[in-house]
Amino acid sequence: MTPSKQHLPLKIGQLLLAAVILTLSFINTGRAEQLSFSKNKLEQGYSFHYQWLDHANSKQEINFVLSQEGLFERFRDFKTYQNGYAQKTILRRIKKHMQQNPIAGVQIFYRQQHEEFSIEVKGLDNNKVSKAYQEIVKLEKQVTKKYFEETFYQAFTNHDQVSGIKVDHVSIANNSVLDLKPLKPIILDKVSIKNTRKATNYVLGFVQSIPYSTLESRLTSSGAGFNPPLRLLWENQGDCDSKMTLTAALLRALMPRIEMALIYIEGHAFIGINIPAAAGEVSIEHEQVNYLLAEPTGPALLPLGKLAPESELAINQGHYVVQNFHEVLTAKAAEKTQ
Repeated sequence: MTPSKQHLPLKIGQLLLAAVILTLSFINTGRAEQLSFSKNKLEQGYSFHYQWLDHANSKQEINFVLSQEGLFERFRDFKTYQNGYAQKTILRRIKKHMQQNPIAGVQIFYRQQHEEFSIEVKGLDNNKVSKAYQEIVKLEKQVTKKYFEETFYQAFTNHDQVSGIKVDHVSIANNSVLDLKPLKPIILDKVSIKNTRKATNYVLGFVQSIPYSTLESRLTSSGAGFNPPLRLLWENQGDCDSKMTLTAALLRALMPRIEMALIYIEGHAFIGINIPAAAGEVSIEHEQVNYLLAEPTGPALLPLGKLAPESELAINQGHYVVQNFHEVLTAKAAEKTQ
């Protein structure tokens, strides 16, 4: 007997494509100004001090303490995304699973050519071979999903239907909320009352005034130049998506239950908050939820509801992608943010 009809090898990492590039187009308007920044070592962490000019040209300041765990441990293993390493890791996990759970009646071959990894199944029974491929495809999706969760990356498709891999900003923001908890009472005291607009504009002015760093190219690796929220505060600089993620985490710490969204356009990204828009403000509707938009990046000083002309044009043309930020914190975590 001879083997059944030939099956093409299954390539691993077909979802692991070149990453999407996020760059910033600078805005011709009033520029944010950070007046001072300092940090000092304490017994259990570091104290931070910031001063800046807000949208009304008034001097603002904030002082807070962050733990060493949040600063140095939370995302210690976060690295730039490397497609070859990701594929190799996923293949190794698939191989281990299949060795522990062999499929009767087939042989499985694992091959590598440069950075391309593939799996080929051979057998005398065509049905068994087909079912084996189906099982491997399902397993690859599960293993890839888990790998992305562990490394804080995700598959992403922009409005032009170009697919790639980008940092999972929602996951990083959610995992930063509790570390930013000490800022909640401080910010609410600064804005006097629990007013969503005042709190948001205070956060926007704070983040916009932090020096901007150019986002590195992501043609060959994703996450280059990205700083998780506390690392951004430590280094006192951040690129477009780093500042967006810090803003989202701060607002989630301040308002645990409010619906938010991250909006991506070509070369830029900003946030949306589910509160009513006033006349002349920019908002979108996504999945029957209205979001008032805001630009966290700077150096433009733009309050909630105001976008740079390039951003507003992209929104009006529908050239954007929305990622929901509706994740509900666990009951225990939510209590800690109260």
